[in-house]
Amino acid sequence: MKKKVLALILIVVLAMSMLAACGSKDAPSGGNSGGNSGGETTEEGLKVGFIMLHDENSTYDLNFINAAKAAAAELGFEAIIRTNIPEGQECYDAAAELADAGCSIIFADSFGHEDYMIQAAKEFPEVQFCHSTGTKAHTEGLSNYHNAFASIYQGRYLAGVAAGMKLNEMIEEGKITAEQAKMGYIGAFTYAEVISGYTSFYLGAKSICPSVTMEVTFTGSWYDETAEKEGATKLINNGCVLISQHADSMGAPTACETAGVPNVSYNGSTIDACPNTFIVSSRIDWTPYYVYVVNAVKNGEEIPADWTGTLATGSVALTDVNEKVAAKGTVAKIEEVKAALNAGTLQVFDTSAFTIEGKKLESYLADVDTDPAHTGDTEVIADGYFHESEFRSAPYFDLSIDGITLLDTAF
Repeated sequence: MKKKVLALILIVVLAMSMLAACGSKDAPSGGNSGGNSGGETTEEGLKVGFIMLHDENSTYDLNFINAAKAAAAELGFEAIIRTNIPEGQECYDAAAELADAGCSIIFADSFGHEDYMIQAAKEFPEVQFCHSTGTKAHTEGLSNYHNAFASIYQGRYLAGVAAGMKLNEMIEEGKITAEQAKMGYIGAFTYAEVISGYTSFYLGAKSICPSVTMEVTFTGSWYDETAEKEGATKLINNGCVLISQHADSMGAPTACETAGVPNVSYNGSTIDACPNTFIVSSRIDWTPYYVYVVNAVKNGEEIPADWTGTLATGSVALTDVNEKVAAKGTVAKIEEVKAALNAGTLQVFDTSAFTIEGKKLESYLADVDTDPAHTGDTEVIADGYFHESEFRSAPYFDLSIDGITLLDTAF
């Protein structure tokens, strides 16, 4: 009888032990089913997904990849990075896979990812979806879908100041005349983001070199090394004596190095490959936004539909100036202008600094609440300047100002 009782006790103990083991195996680790549904998510269990249009070979995507790694190192979360994800259904597929893998937050880095991120946000309401350069978060009204950008127009303006300093030096040294101070610019598409970028760059240069003009050519791609190199070569052959870009390869910088034409690049220094022509580069540092969102999710705090980083938040950055190529005094001048931008005493799109068909801009309805017809819906001129990236994070400056000539505008 005692043996039967002991055997029964042993069976019960073993059964309880097996149940405990199964419960431990199946229990979710902290944060893997996370989101922003209240409660604090621990760093140890937090997974964050990143969707990149290209890979490290694109300076644009490398900028995001470096920020993802920096934020992960700072906060201790697991970063899952997916590269070479096109602006199509592949983006939704990648987002869904990351959500199924337990990511509490998913970031995407390219304009064309937006509709697919919204699709995923609707299907996975417990996951926070954050999209850089998008325009629809404030009109979609989803609590788990957000847009972010930065006032990179300030960074491009500062880079333009460096370009203007170089043009003045070339004029003073007799290399060009004031009338020959023509810059070239390689753009990807005729989107407001690109227009805002090249216009702010031009205005920065014009603030230093009043006679400057600029030609802009477009490639129809965010990353096409051959097209960007050909675009830069065409502009140089057209008489452009300094080149900048809103494109993501080394095509334009290497064309400039070959031709001996000064270059202002984008999203990172090209000094190693182009030591004789590189001046400076502006970029958005996405680390502050990534850190902000992860901390918000951990603490159960609301994430705004639109977030705009600034010089003050460390989101707008310039590389070191290559003083071998830059004009003397460039570093000091950039610091002077940066201080004025931070203080608000200087506005990039000051309407007294440019004209449109010879007239000052007094009023403008911008396409802030994006619709298929791009109908203007928001007055953005006040206090003497165009209020860029204040009514939503993504740029909406889409005007053609005097002094800039557009080429190849089919894109």
